Amino acid sequence: MLRYYITEKSRILQISEPLPGSWIRLTDPTEAEAQQVAGTLGIDLDDILAATDLDENNRVELADGYTLIIIDIPAEEIRHEKEVYNTIPMGIMLTGDHIVTVTIQQTPVLQAFADGRYRGFSTKKRMRFIYQIMLENTLRFQDGLRDIDRKRRLIEEDIGSRTGEDDLIGLHELESTLVYFATGLSGNSNVLNRLTRYERIEQYPEDKDLLGDVIVENQQAMEMTQIYQGIIDSTRDLMSTILDKRLNNVMKILTSITLILAIPTVISGLYGMNVNGRGMPFAAMVNGFGIICLIILAICAVLFFLLRRLRML
Repeated sequence: MLRYYITEKSRILQISEPLPGSWIRLTDPTEAEAQQVAGTLGIDLDDILAATDLDENNRVELADGYTLIIIDIPAEEIRHEKEVYNTIPMGIMLTGDHIVTVTIQQTPVLQAFADGRYRGFSTKKRMRFIYQIMLENTLRFQDGLRDIDRKRRLIEEDIGSRTGEDDLIGLHELESTLVYFATGLSGNSNVLNRLTRYERIEQYPEDKDLLGDVIVENQQAMEMTQIYQGIIDSTRDLMSTILDKRLNNVMKILTSITLILAIPTVISGLYGMNVNGRGMPFAAMVNGFGIICLIILAICAVLFFLLRRLRML
């Protein structure tokens, strides 16, 4: 999808062609759309399509007539029938008169600007607009991290009552997401550090201050990721300990039941041997069977209370 935007009097307007100072937004572009933008602005087609490769590395490249910036942004996807976070690349190309953004899917990072919900930005102040996009991206990372921590707390609240495989899978998904976030934020940090030395276009003091804010927020997001990774590791260890304890309790109960059932098994086995009954206690008595059953019950009862006292049952 190809869209053109420009700001006029603090309002974002969608236009039909790329005017000077406009923002060109490509979302999951077709080859024809990519070629159209490449031909109009003199950008290499491979650079435009770079952001459509999920394995593309974060970087800043200075090309002839434009600058290519690739960063990671948070995205949502369905995995194991659950909504989880991932990261996808976003390409930003800065030309003499335009800003081009490329993503493989709709993203709230850019939608906030397209809908006019982000105040105080201008497509004509190109470097500031790029830094504002990066700041919004970093804040989206932080929102995702808080959502991850909220989901972790929900899993943690169920520990001890109904912890099961679903909770373990859910915790693993959160841990995987944090790995994606940590990798993306680290790559974005390298891009931001490179931009502090960017001198191709003049930057105003306000732009440099905004870049400093982005670096601070990105560093905070990286620290949040490390903290949440440690907390999830502790939660997983706690869940494993509880599940192991439950298994041990089950094994103790089964062992105790086996001991109790072994008493009638042994006695009935002795009486079932093909030997002369004269030597078997109570064998010649009319009520011998009942007496043996009572003895078995008595022994089992004593063993039961002994195991209870030892907390085996």
